[in-house]
Amino acid sequence: MAARLELELVGPAGEPVDLWRTIQSHGLVDLPPMRIDDEAHALEMTLPGDGGPPRLVRIAEEGARRAVVDVAGRAPGARERERLLGLVRHVLRLDADLSSFYARVREDDDLAWAANGAGRLVRNPTVFEEVVKTICTTNCAWSGTVRMVGALVEHLGEPAPGSPADGPLGRAFPTPASMADAGLDFYRDVVRAGYRGAYLRTLAEDVAAGALDLEALADPELGDDEVAARLLALPGVGPYAAAHVMMLLGRYSRLVLDSWTRPKYASLTGGRAKKDATIERRFRRYGEYAGLAFWLFLTRDWVED
Repeated sequence: MAARLELELVGPAGEPVDLWRTIQSHGLVDLPPMRIDDEAHALEMTLPGDGGPPRLVRIAEEGARRAVVDVAGRAPGARERERLLGLVRHVLRLDADLSSFYARVREDDDLAWAANGAGRLVRNPTVFEEVVKTICTTNCAWSGTVRMVGALVEHLGEPAPGSPADGPLGRAFPTPASMADAGLDFYRDVVRAGYRGAYLRTLAEDVAAGALDLEALADPELGDDEVAARLLALPGVGPYAAAHVMMLLGRYSRLVLDSWTRPKYASLTGGRAKKDATIERRFRRYGEYAGLAFWLFLTRDWVED
């Protein structure tokens, strides 16, 4: 690594940040261009360039409230250092004030543990990436998601300096333009995306042409109902995918209810299947954080206490 940057692990209101739980916050974190190093408790990812090539970085905790960000390749200048640190802060969601959420979970025996710094869900650098990856999770096994996203990054992602010649490692997530330029045969034969191929290409074409502004969905001035409506209007996005993208955007008013979350909730609450309305009622007390509380309830066992 050419340079080592430092990052304070603290929320806007001084709340703690558990970096390892953040890195393990959801499955998309282990899809290219990200990679979890379980042994070192670190996150590697290839960040998009800004007029230059992508940069490969590695994030690991060093002390209770500090992380180090190792940057591969040539040493970045002052402006590039700040840009990279800004992207890392964005990815780790360090700008999110979770103090009010922590005040609520402290009164819930099932979730009080989360107040020690859990609850920051890793986000990708762009909303476009969140939507594409989420579409690749629909109606398939996880192995299919890994295959599809890996192929997109390997064949369409720009490589960072020094990245391997083959495979997705060291490549940035493809731009909308690069995905729009790929033919449907690429999505059929290489990505093996099935029916999703046409959805992915149409989505990329609309974004690349300026007809669709997905990044606007991150605007906090937009209400959740408006964001949900815009997501549901996208090709390949149904209720599950819309709720999933909203969670990754930090909009937690919806619960992600699917073929994994429902059985997992049942297994944690006596083994019997619950109606969606029953699950929603359990977390209604959390208001705008209901979906986050539900997700943390399901994933506590992902990291040892």
